[in-house]
Amino acid sequence: MPREEPLLYPGAWPRESGLLVGDRLLPLDRAVYEEDGRVPVLAIGSNASPGQLRHKMAEFGVASPLPMVRSRVTGLDIGVSAHVSRMGYVSASPVGAPGTVRELFVLWLDAEQLAVIDASEGVPMAGGNFDRVWLPAPDVRVEPGDGSVLRGAYAYVNRHGVLHDGTGAPRRHPGAQRPLITELLHGSARLRELFGASPEEFCARARADRRLCDRGTRLFAEEKRVTASGLERYVDSGPDGPLPGSRTPSTGPTAPMP
Repeated sequence: MPREEPLLYPGAWPRESGLLVGDRLLPLDRAVYEEDGRVPVLAIGSNASPGQLRHKMAEFGVASPLPMVRSRVTGLDIGVSAHVSRMGYVSASPVGAPGTVRELFVLWLDAEQLAVIDASEGVPMAGGNFDRVWLPAPDVRVEPGDGSVLRGAYAYVNRHGVLHDGTGAPRRHPGAQRPLITELLHGSARLRELFGASPEEFCARARADRRLCDRGTRLFAEEKRVTASGLERYVDSGPDGPLPGSRTPSTGPTAPMP
């Protein structure tokens, strides 16, 4: 799992939908779980990895089944978060991309599972890296494959923005961590001074070193590598989603910020 092996980020995604139950991914009997009181959350990076999800849930003793539905998503792409994760990798973050179609997983989370994922993304913390936002249809169209279209879905939007591709447009996350870190290091002598000359050094130095990761995050901004994701307008935009607001109460699970 990426939390233990950063260069594996974003981890292995399933080829098809499934119900995550412990160490097993079982067949699903349907694609929508709203009637069960669950909410849809788009998995942009490692949250689509069953191994990573299992690790996050186990951290808080949560063992309830978790539906993962492979879906067609229009209006969204996968960008590069403008922060260095204390897990040792550079994570993915959604970006607005009208007309773009991606195959992504929708996680149908109950309240306990949602609190765990929120905590893992730093949502309840003032210094956290992500906000949970509601992306309504038709701005973002989510089709779970049963002929229906969801009225919207939650996603985690980076509070620092995303990295751009050199033209000012958000760069697409390549998926594999090694080529991304290699390119980032190649483009910045100051980044190499902080994190070393190779992806292995980068991950080893960044891992669990909060101050160093904060310095790397600030450096992205100082070197003008950062742009907006295009989704900032949805932060605290109102009660359109099934849950009010984008931040969870601080009384839920807490975990080290990613």
